[in-house]
Amino acid sequence: MTQANLVNDGNNLPQQEWWVIRWLELLDSYRFKKRLERARNYAREGHILSIEFSGSEVFAKVQGTEPEPYQVSLSLDPFTDEDWNFIIKSLSKKAIFSAQLLAGKMPDNIEKVFTENGLSVFPFTLSDVHSRCSCPDKANPCKHIGAIYYQLAERFSEDPFIIFQLRGRTKTQILEGLRALRKKQVEPQASSLENSAETVNNSQEIELRERQENQDLDINQFWQYQESLDPSLVVIVPPTDNKTVLDVLGRIPLAYEEAKIVKDYLQQVYQMVSQQGMMTALNRDE
Repeated sequence: MTQANLVNDGNNLPQQEWWVIRWLELLDSYRFKKRLERARNYAREGHILSIEFSGSEVFAKVQGTEPEPYQVSLSLDPFTDEDWNFIIKSLSKKAIFSAQLLAGKMPDNIEKVFTENGLSVFPFTLSDVHSRCSCPDKANPCKHIGAIYYQLAERFSEDPFIIFQLRGRTKTQILEGLRALRKKQVEPQASSLENSAETVNNSQEIELRERQENQDLDINQFWQYQESLDPSLVVIVPPTDNKTVLDVLGRIPLAYEEAKIVKDYLQQVYQMVSQQGMMTALNRDE
């Protein structure tokens, strides 16, 4: 029976998250299963009076058979600052890692980030965990230390960042490190955007100056040309296919009889306007 099943046995609890199982698997190598069962019961029945973090070390008070609670401490070997710099740099390359961690989930392949840097976020054996208890029991883990293992598993389920805290970095420190790296990545892009914005502003200024220079022009006279057209350079002829603008526009959206009347009328108007336009263009009198 695995420790995940041991924790859930008889309580109809859902399957534990994979990172919680990884932590509880440390106890699988411990041969005294009855001791572990008592440790689990201690965790469930409220014998843990307090549990606090001081840096990467856990300090707890566990009520045993004596009037005074036992003092328990537990810690892992923290990673160096250089190790954490490599880890945070690797985490920053994939935004999904930060998003899942903030959502209370440990990314499935996050262990690869640590192994690529020659590290392991989870301890391999119980001997990798440094634990002490003030009780007279010489075994390690005793039921009081075992209770803290189970309590930490529940904490990991709620907040996977606690695992990293045991390795020397708090949630705040990790997030601040990720933000600082993202800021460095965004700054060159922001600079490029600022240059682009400056170019746009310069173009707008030039356009504004041109408008101001031409503000004396009368827009009503913009399309007028007072000089006569040179007949040798201008040839104005009707369209070769005899189509008019009305033909190009297509069917008039009216009933058939009404559409025919309107079209016939507009056809006459169009022919008259066309003739007048040609006479004006050639600068001739009627």
